[in-house]
Amino acid sequence: MKKIWLWQLAGLTFTAVLGTLLHFLYGWTDNIAFAPFSAVNESTWEHMKILFFPMLFFAWFQGVFLKKEYVGFWCIKLVGIFFGIVLIPILFYTYNGILGQSPAWVNVAIFFLAAIGGYLLETKLFLMEMQCKRSRLAVFLLVAMAVLFVVFTFAPLPIPLFQDPITGRYGI
Repeated sequence: MKKIWLWQLAGLTFTAVLGTLLHFLYGWTDNIAFAPFSAVNESTWEHMKILFFPMLFFAWFQGVFLKKEYVGFWCIKLVGIFFGIVLIPILFYTYNGILGQSPAWVNVAIFFLAAIGGYLLETKLFLMEMQCKRSRLAVFLLVAMAVLFVVFTFAPLPIPLFQDPITGRYGI
């Protein structure tokens, strides 16, 4: 039990650090090679992306050590990652709807709260020893989500989720 808490704390730390770096990486380098994984603007979608990829990368690493111990490993990861990325627009649009604005520090807090929420949910599911016989489907869905994050970085839909609130533009 203590082991999973340590793993999840390591994942949260990894996600917080890498997600923060990914927020700035494209802007620092202006290198298109970093665009699929890092934020290319300040849209809600891009903030979801910088949570998704660190959580996914950590899941791959963690899976090497834990996927045999936890039968539901990939399903748990899918649920936790999905929960975390969905929390971002829920919290952001709720907060903006109530106050009409969102200071930068609130956006940062939303990112960290979403990461904490995702990892806490995963931890609860690990402790419950959630069973899942659809690991391949879970992995497929995670890969599909990764593809969508990359595609919509370069070809965003003209809806508020993809719009940079500062410039009013979409995508790169």
